[in-house]
Amino acid sequence: MKDEKLTTDEYNALDEVRRGIQGRPSACVARNTKRLSGLKMLSFARNGHLSLTDKGKEKLFLRRCILGLRALADDASAKVDDEVLAFLGKKSHITPADNGFAVTDKGRETLADIEAQGL
Repeated sequence: MKDEKLTTDEYNALDEVRRGIQGRPSACVARNTKRLSGLKMLSFARNGHLSLTDKGKEKLFLRRCILGLRALADDASAKVDDEVLAFLGKKSHITPADNGFAVTDKGRETLADIEAQGL
């Protein structure tokens, strides 16, 4: 199995492609294209246009969820986007609280697992 643990630089490249590249790709994207396309997170169209695959979109979303869960664990009133809040609530990782959202026991267990894996 390939090592699919991504660096911050690789996540930044994925996010830049998600936002759309106008003209030449940045150095960050150029540096990481080969590995990310090898991991099937980026793909090239026939015209050379670079885009995220479903796997790349999922990886970025999961990272947003992890960062959102960490932020809410530190501060119940942290600003987290609605899509992430809906997902974390649906999975019972957070629950509404007076000052925002509280991380549930299940959410804390998930965070502990993520930390143990070094993600």
